[in-house]
Amino acid sequence: MFIRAFIFGAVLLFANASQAQTAKPAPTASPSLEQRVADLEAYVNNSARGSDSENAKTASNISGSGPGHNGWMMTASALVLFMTLPGLALFYGGLVRQKNVLSVLAQCLGIAGLVAILWWAVGYSLVFSRGSPIIGGFKFVFLRGVDAQPNGDYSYWVSQNVFAMYQLMFAIITPALIIGAVAERIRFAAVLVFVGVWMFVVYFPLAHMVWGIDGWMNGVWNPRAKVTAIDFAGGTVVHMSSGWSALVLCALLGPRLGFRKEIMAPHSMVLCMVGAGMLWVGWYGFNAGSALGADGIAANAFTTTTLATAIASFTWAMLEYALRGKASVLGFCSGAVAGLVVITPACGYVDPTGAVIIGIVAGAVPFFACTKLKSWFHYDDALDTFGVHAVGGTLGAFLTGVLATARVNSNLVGTVAAQNTLANKLGHVLWLEQLKAIGITIALAVGASAIIGTIVKVFIGLRIAPEIERQGLDINEHGEEGYIVSG
Repeated sequence: MFIRAFIFGAVLLFANASQAQTAKPAPTASPSLEQRVADLEAYVNNSARGSDSENAKTASNISGSGPGHNGWMMTASALVLFMTLPGLALFYGGLVRQKNVLSVLAQCLGIAGLVAILWWAVGYSLVFSRGSPIIGGFKFVFLRGVDAQPNGDYSYWVSQNVFAMYQLMFAIITPALIIGAVAERIRFAAVLVFVGVWMFVVYFPLAHMVWGIDGWMNGVWNPRAKVTAIDFAGGTVVHMSSGWSALVLCALLGPRLGFRKEIMAPHSMVLCMVGAGMLWVGWYGFNAGSALGADGIAANAFTTTTLATAIASFTWAMLEYALRGKASVLGFCSGAVAGLVVITPACGYVDPTGAVIIGIVAGAVPFFACTKLKSWFHYDDALDTFGVHAVGGTLGAFLTGVLATARVNSNLVGTVAAQNTLANKLGHVLWLEQLKAIGITIALAVGASAIIGTIVKVFIGLRIAPEIERQGLDINEHGEEGYIVSG
């Protein structure tokens, strides 16, 4: 008993000593008037305080989060969740047939709950704690130490718990996008198993590589980045990863019964339009919130998001009008979502003219991907997840490298960008770095999804039985109906 107590005490003493050696000494001196004014200027400029610097000797009277930046990020977090629940749920729900509307809602809700659990347990840590260039470490498992104090690796004025919740909303919507390609024929259990594994194999590593402070492809903030690519709000992490994975899963499932033989029109364009509008509104949190503060970069992202989205929506519908003689509500909605997707990686890096160019291209290229590619290759991407998110995300990642400018974001030529040569590539060969990131993202998403999907298919099954598919997923998978018309 004595020996056990001695060993325990020795380990505890060693741990405390190690912590004392590695912990950053807390500043003790009171700040001068000049330093206090500098802190206020840092708050307004969304930059570091003097006390945030390495080996700082002086404390700060505003050492915690800043109320304005924190308030904006809490609002942005709610807006991004609003994109999935109810935005994406209603957008997808309106596009499927009446007998399957609840299945889409249930899948969105199930993914939200599952991903939240994974994020709390280990996901946030694997993405945003320091580790390797490929994946983070375990410093923040179970959100340990994630409190109201900012994490200076990502923001000096936003509480880390708010930052963690903001990033959780991204983690929720990304796999939820996949279900659009496999709607109306995938098992609910298969969705949850596939997403649970996919988060560890695809999303967590990719998000760390692109956004982690020591990530392999974080050109803006990692001075040792091997691929100096840029992705402001998730062109690679969110849209390419989900869109290319969706194509693989849809190929593994095969087409719906009656595909290309029966009319499978959306059961409610009203719900679809309402959902698309919610996505547009929520996307301001997605894009402008990615500035991680209420500053000029966020304002630029807000502006470019608006322009690109409105122009893409108009472009898509006008192409319909020119080619088919009618501009549909579905066309306006699809164009708006395509514009939001393509502007996402670029919104904080391009000026308004760049946003206009992106809007026109975003309305045209995904339009042809959705209307022509499916007819050429006969794959059943039920709700055009691949055509909009994979094609749009890939397009946006490339255009970011062509149109990015330091005039709207000085971080592109900052100290870190100078160290890893991003600043030298801006305006010249940055598009080559973007192509590298695109290739890595596609390879990871396609390869991993093929393996995960095949394993799920073998062990639990991906697809519902034909008789259930004919009757509808709502009543068979969830024991409910979306619409009950009485007497």
